[in-house]
Amino acid sequence: MPSPRWCAEGSEDLRLPGIEEDRDLWEAYQRRFEEDGYLVLEGYWSKATCTALRERMDHLVAGFDLAAHDSVFSTDEQNRTSDTYFLESGDKIHYFWEEGAIDKATGAFRQPRATSINKVGHALHDLDPLFQKVTYTPQIGQLARAVGGLHVPLVAQSMYIFKQPRIGGKVGAHQDGTFLYTEPQSVVGFWWALEDCTQKNGCLWALPGSHRQGVSRRFRRRKDNKGTEFDPPEAVEWDLSGGLPLEVKAGALVLLHHALVHYSLENASAASRHAYSIHVVEGDGSSLYPQDNWLQRGSTMPFQPLP
Repeated sequence: MPSPRWCAEGSEDLRLPGIEEDRDLWEAYQRRFEEDGYLVLEGYWSKATCTALRERMDHLVAGFDLAAHDSVFSTDEQNRTSDTYFLESGDKIHYFWEEGAIDKATGAFRQPRATSINKVGHALHDLDPLFQKVTYTPQIGQLARAVGGLHVPLVAQSMYIFKQPRIGGKVGAHQDGTFLYTEPQSVVGFWWALEDCTQKNGCLWALPGSHRQGVSRRFRRRKDNKGTEFDPPEAVEWDLSGGLPLEVKAGALVLLHHALVHYSLENASAASRHAYSIHVVEGDGSSLYPQDNWLQRGSTMPFQPLP
């Protein structure tokens, strides 16, 4: 079975040395990220941290009126649509259903609503104290600067992804720079496994080296502000024969280049695959964040820098 090409082994609470303490290690991280387009750090978070975040999300879901909306998040680029609830989620905590959660013939939920949510986004890192605490750390800032090449890393969005048992949908091959676009491109993705990720429950897959192709298209707000569109509209057909499954344990961190082609398959198993993700952009003034990006925030909640 193929395995990730680079995996930095860590302990239960990974404490990365400073750059001056171990320059060789950081240069190795940077080379792997530049070569493959991703970097895996096992054991970044302890099992206790993963459990605390899952329990916190259970609490948030329990306090939300699950009958209050019917916004479904499509994991298929070709079927992706954007309603007002989605477009207004940049500075809020919103909840999105799985595509397979509702029986199209009857309109009824296939399983309890609490286990039918696709994701929660997109401002957990600023509006929830626990997610804020684990996001804004010097270590994440150091990774964004030393590996991602950012000078002033700003956290643009966060997502809690459930990959629900039996209905967790396929996430088609995509590049993060399509959905969070800057000029020039600067987005770096941070993705933490909160449960063990295997091919059975829909682990991430990555296409090593695909980031060298650059970002092929944009997902943006339409000029009439009525929904979103892809530019160009035609999808890119990537050869995924070289894709590698990133089977990692709970607590692992995966860093993702903005142009890396990555995806995940359906979760038909009885086990969920919870994950937490943030996306960071350059904030030193050298990179423009366009006003037609789908994710926008009000003036009272600008993107905040990592320490």
